[in-house]
Amino acid sequence: MAAGSGKPRRGKGSIIKRGNRYSIIDNFQDSFGNRERKWESGFTTKRQAEKRLAELLTQIETGLNVKASGAAFGQFLNDWLDRYVSRRVRGSTMDGYRQRTKHIVDGLGDVSIADLRPDHLIQYYDAKLSTLSASTITKHHHLILDCLSDAVKWNLVARNVGTAVEPPRASKKEMRALSVGETHQFLDACTTEPWRAIFHTLVWTGIRRSELLGLHWNELDLDMAIMTVRRSPVRLQNGTYVTEEPKTSSGARTLDLAPSTCLILKEHRSDRERDVDLLSIPFFEANFVFGHPDGTPRTPSTVTQQFRRIASRAGFSGVRLHDLRHTHASLMLQQGTDMKTISTRLGHSSVAFTMDTYAHLLSGMQKAAMEKFEETFATSR
Repeated sequence: MAAGSGKPRRGKGSIIKRGNRYSIIDNFQDSFGNRERKWESGFTTKRQAEKRLAELLTQIETGLNVKASGAAFGQFLNDWLDRYVSRRVRGSTMDGYRQRTKHIVDGLGDVSIADLRPDHLIQYYDAKLSTLSASTITKHHHLILDCLSDAVKWNLVARNVGTAVEPPRASKKEMRALSVGETHQFLDACTTEPWRAIFHTLVWTGIRRSELLGLHWNELDLDMAIMTVRRSPVRLQNGTYVTEEPKTSSGARTLDLAPSTCLILKEHRSDRERDVDLLSIPFFEANFVFGHPDGTPRTPSTVTQQFRRIASRAGFSGVRLHDLRHTHASLMLQQGTDMKTISTRLGHSSVAFTMDTYAHLLSGMQKAAMEKFEETFATSR
């Protein structure tokens, strides 16, 4: 292994019997390529030696100090995140894991990992339902499942007790797509900037809220009517922002823009240039399109809150910000746009996912198509 590659390479380890005692030994390379040896002795049974060797090999490979079964679950969970998971996921994902871990440690942290039982998890989930949504608790459940799955793999516990527990079921959120008339009604209520530009862009492109907030001016070619979607801003726990690329290749995409969208975005750019000029701040092409004049991104919650205010003022109830994305897809389907094009515009991982999401619309369109087919033959006689 190359020096400084960051991950030790373990050996298989050996158990040696001398007299009536057992010893364990393992030769391995550390993360800098240096050869090292671990040796422990004094085990009275072979089973004791095998258990400790498994722990030792896990510790070498992951960096976790797993003198295992006596460790508190909260301590193990934090160690697992810091020394094992953090090397495998993005920074924003780790931030989400750490926020969930704070709750989990608060509720389950003192329980020994060996003594953790299904009823511990059930009691924890029930208690959290008073302050957290079912979907959030489900995320806690998956984190616990993954942690215990590795603990089983590393022979620290005999079974994953999380598999015996079902987290609370979140009620399925019903999709609501606006009609053409309702879309005009909502957009007519967007009378101030930057909200007119923000919500028009969401309806006319179908991009996600995070993608909208991650747009930079140098990713828009308004003369060629093209938008490039390739990043989202993420606020870390320390208050700083980073931009991250989409998790899948289909998330990065180039979209054609309607003339009305280009016009509104040009007007929005003129407003931004005027704002930064008044504040004596230079205008950069790398600035966020829908950020604040000082260059910092607008927070997702601010956009959602403003959407709710405008939707309420326009007379809508039960409509979510994400429904603007559904509206874009629905209106394109009604205009006869093929499913592949819609899937590409939405940045879905597959056409099959798009078809599954909008299957309820397709059934109605099939009926309308058959009626039109019938009408064509009836009028041709």
